[in-house]
Amino acid sequence: MHGILLHGLCAAAYAVLAFCFLPRAGALSRLPPARVARLLVLAAAVLHARLLFDQMFGGGQLRFGFSYALSATALLGVLLYWVESFFFDLDAIYRLLLPIAAVCVLISAFVGPGVAVANAASNAFRAHFVVALLAYATGMVAALHALLTAVAERRLHHAGDIRRAFELPPLLVMERVLFRSIGLAFVLLSVTLISGAFYSERVAQRPLPFSHKTVFALASWLIFGGLLIGRYSRGWRGRTAVRWTLAGFVTLLLAYVGSRFVSQVILHR
Repeated sequence: MHGILLHGLCAAAYAVLAFCFLPRAGALSRLPPARVARLLVLAAAVLHARLLFDQMFGGGQLRFGFSYALSATALLGVLLYWVESFFFDLDAIYRLLLPIAAVCVLISAFVGPGVAVANAASNAFRAHFVVALLAYATGMVAALHALLTAVAERRLHHAGDIRRAFELPPLLVMERVLFRSIGLAFVLLSVTLISGAFYSERVAQRPLPFSHKTVFALASWLIFGGLLIGRYSRGWRGRTAVRWTLAGFVTLLLAYVGSRFVSQVILHR
């Protein structure tokens, strides 16, 4: 019960802080300013990290599953964007990311615990595991940037209402951040596939076993790679970039989170 209450507190903190990044008017003007809210976001993320650590490493073994994957991806997304927010004024991302993080925290509290991970003591596996989580988180950040880039592009045609609602930065800034996130996600996903191949070679004598995770991860890698090639060879941008980014993230999400959801929640394995 104590753990559920702390998860509820963390989720509530994320949800309330999302309001601090809305355009200020009326009662919202009394909320903490964005610079103070960023510090509070870090505090909420620290609590989130502590709760996730207890869930995954409690009992002296590594446990992982669908709900923990979502929670870890959301946490790393919050931390990555917290660092990125020092370089770009993109508070609109917080309006999307923090509610998502709140939902993921609640899911991890109420969905059954993950399964014990074999070979968790291996340094090679740990490195692969950490890089894979970072790839998921960066993919989430890129997907959120893609959604806001689509909003920024639409704002050019319907400036009035959408500009007042979102107060987004210029489209060129949004696209620059988007492709920087895509590039980082592609690099991390490349490292994930390479480290996974080395680890699988050592354990199962097969560099890339044929499985749904391998297929979806490779598909996502190809999508992100194709988008980067299209960007720098043909100048792809706008809706094309948004569609490819969202397709890459959904495919990446299916590589592990989707398979664990089917296994844990639907098949109860």
